[in-house]
Amino acid sequence: MSAITPSTRPEVIEALVSGVDRYNPSNISILEDYLFHQIRSQEYDCMANLAILKLYQFNPELYNPDVVVNILLKALTSAPHADFSLCLALLGERDIYPPPQDEPDVLPYLLPRLTQLSSTELEILRDNYTVEYIGFEDAVRDVVVRAVRAAFQKIGRDRLSNYLDLEGSALDDYLSGLAWQQDLDSRSIVIPPNPDNRIEATVVRESIQLPQLTKIIAHAQVA
Repeated sequence: MSAITPSTRPEVIEALVSGVDRYNPSNISILEDYLFHQIRSQEYDCMANLAILKLYQFNPELYNPDVVVNILLKALTSAPHADFSLCLALLGERDIYPPPQDEPDVLPYLLPRLTQLSSTELEILRDNYTVEYIGFEDAVRDVVVRAVRAAFQKIGRDRLSNYLDLEGSALDDYLSGLAWQQDLDSRSIVIPPNPDNRIEATVVRESIQLPQLTKIIAHAQVA
């Protein structure tokens, strides 16, 4: 899970999520308002958002699909932490079974696509839900950058362009901001060395004194 207590969490929210009040359904509007504050200010508080889903779980009449979609979008940007999976777990069967005829809810059909959203699909999502995704594209690109930085020493420009959903000068500007160099001959991007993308042999030396070795041998003979 990502940072449990973000420095930006207000005192009133801290009091809610840290005590029994997080199970009080009358506090749902406070937590939902805080979610939209997170989106507008590009902050993130996983525990507060999980508290909303827990209240929905205990009080199905409070369930708001618009809020759920926004929580899931925020959770996606926390990768590689498991926040998205934690959120899905609290949704129960809503992401598995089709909705009843008298209770239309497209969320079950939307969930499988949330991890593969394009810019166009985000617009469609906004048309169907009260979705605010200020900074969402940049946050998702940050996730991509973390994954690429950990997995590659060099990556093809076209492949990275597809990952970031950026082309041409927009991609050049983004790479410049990362200080990643381009190899124009091979149309590839060179990822700077870091502990994750460099494999280095590690030699472990153990210092065992003669008296210790004698005890080990003696114990083995007795056994």
